[in-house]
Amino acid sequence: MRVMGIETSCDETAVAIVEAPAGGGPVGTILANAIYSQLAEHRRFGGVVPEIAARAHLERIDGLIDEALRTAELVLADLDGIAATAGPGLIGGVMVGVMTAKGLAFAQGKPFLAINHLEGHALSVRLAEPVEFPYLLLLVSGGHCQLLTVRGPGAYEQLGTTIDDAVGECFDKTAKLLGLGFPGGPAVERLARQGNPQRFSLPRPMWRKPGCDFSFSGLKTAVRLTIEKLPRDNPQIVADLCASFQQTVGDVLADRCANALRMAPLPTLVVAGGVAANLYLRQRLEVVAAERGARLVAPPQSLCTDNGAMIAWAGIERLRLGRTSSLDFRPRPRWPLSDAA
Repeated sequence: MRVMGIETSCDETAVAIVEAPAGGGPVGTILANAIYSQLAEHRRFGGVVPEIAARAHLERIDGLIDEALRTAELVLADLDGIAATAGPGLIGGVMVGVMTAKGLAFAQGKPFLAINHLEGHALSVRLAEPVEFPYLLLLVSGGHCQLLTVRGPGAYEQLGTTIDDAVGECFDKTAKLLGLGFPGGPAVERLARQGNPQRFSLPRPMWRKPGCDFSFSGLKTAVRLTIEKLPRDNPQIVADLCASFQQTVGDVLADRCANALRMAPLPTLVVAGGVAANLYLRQRLEVVAAERGARLVAPPQSLCTDNGAMIAWAGIERLRLGRTSSLDFRPRPRWPLSDAA
């Protein structure tokens, strides 16, 4: 089974082709994974501009489809389905990917699969490792921060979510305040390796409170107030603040995951999404999981950030169950994984 996945929900234009094993189990083969990053277009604005992102997707998507097919040495007729991110995301970009996928599916007589972007992240670990359902998922990215139990495609139970900002947005805002550029997460992590995490005392919102909800707005405010009092020309102070901030985030995530493992004592904790690429945070969560008799599993770093392979794999998981989408499916700017959300 071979499926093409198209991802255009934010600032990466991505097209991938993934092949599933004949036996129907987890772990697939990425035949092609073409990505165009729009960092150059958005960096001077300090964040993603939706209109610019949509236009860039429109300009690049045809070429990336051709590139993916050439790399995989396939033609469209060889595919078993066309999957695309249909939400949530910046609606202009989402529409580019969905309409392209619908056109290809209609022209070739292939199934169309409308994929929830969050489900792409949620299932991406099974593309790389034989992780069985159910498992506990920490989904952390620039726009999302939530804990869920994953029982299968379309079967999610939300245990907690952020009541204000996402953790990835908090990383990006900290980097912007420090003048580290965009995207901020990798820059903060890089400088944190050179810093003293004990130098600054920052608040840990929701820490040691019941439940699994998150909050990061207070931490962002504390970072801003701290920066306003510091000399900006001292590289060591900047590194120390990055280290203190990253450790504080690690404390919060570890505490919330510990609560989740008590509420849902599953054998596997999966961390996915862009922030899952942070190796320090992975190490913190590995300790928490081990303390509660679970193992931590994370997708390869290349599958943590937005990519077409995770969308193709989610398409495969749904196609196996016969859950295809109608060509009149409407793209959704908001689309929670859990019905309760």
